Amino acid sequence: MGIRSPSQPSDADSISKEICHENGEPAAILDSYSAWLAKHPSALDTFDRMIAAAKGKKIVVFLDYDGTLSPIVEDPDKAFMSDTMRMAVHEVAHFFPTAIVSGRCLDKVSRFVQLKNVVYAGSHGMDISTPAGSLKQNNPKHETRTVDEQGNEVVHFQPAQEFLPQIQEMIQVLEEKIKTIKGATVEDNKFCISVHFRRVDEDDINTLQEMVNSIVEAYPNFRISGGKKVMEIRPCIDWDKGRALEYLLDTFGFNNASDFLPLYIGDDKTDEDAFKVIRHMGRGYPIIVSSVPRETKALYSLRDPDEVMSFLRRLARWKKSLGIP
Repeated sequence: MGIRSPSQPSDADSISKEICHENGEPAAILDSYSAWLAKHPSALDTFDRMIAAAKGKKIVVFLDYDGTLSPIVEDPDKAFMSDTMRMAVHEVAHFFPTAIVSGRCLDKVSRFVQLKNVVYAGSHGMDISTPAGSLKQNNPKHETRTVDEQGNEVVHFQPAQEFLPQIQEMIQVLEEKIKTIKGATVEDNKFCISVHFRRVDEDDINTLQEMVNSIVEAYPNFRISGGKKVMEIRPCIDWDKGRALEYLLDTFGFNNASDFLPLYIGDDKTDEDAFKVIRHMGRGYPIIVSSVPRETKALYSLRDPDEVMSFLRRLARWKKSLGIP
């Protein structure tokens, strides 16, 4: 079904060389990364086996944005994806149902990606726009229907709508309080808040974290989770990227099907919720983007956005080779 534990890729040692040189402990790092790759081998190295297991199945593609389609950068407002990556995603979306699932607000991630043949889910899946809603999540309280510029109906699913006033209030408090921390920024992602500290001096990070913790404590319906040089503040609701994946599968028409394989590529801790859902399904390909060993529920790995692009291109070429338009 595409979920069985993969084997170690043949080029694990060569993949690990860069990490070894960067960290100054070649043997230890090499052994550690090679051991990790044995459990989470390169999706490029195991591509043929993955595709063989997908015979007769319909692949559904899910992609994180930051660190997956674009590099992690100092300024989050400048996390642009390359034109070549955009073309790779466009090609994949031509052949497979494809969704971008990001922590960014929906409007921002759609401006970054600039593609009309993908579905977008922003705010860690708490803001989803699709041509058709989910039959399983048919809750009028969370869904609204509008018509786009082309006259097509769009269904907006927003399970955290009731928290918007508190989120806006918290943003104002955070922006005022963190002024004293040089380099700290607050990003409004509509249904969640990101406090970035990539440009904060190492000596000030603990102070910033304590400051943010004390502010969020006044809002018991919210929680903080960590990311790559970022603190994510989200409502305490039973919704995450895993639930978003299930919702999107339903809107794509796979709610009661058994002939599909979800393929999810992401680099963030929040993507682990989607990996868990795929593992629970017992089918599909959870792929983590990481160049260092880390705890993950993913079964496969890709090193960086460049490898993600190579994988997406290869996936599109394979489908095209079958002669299917």
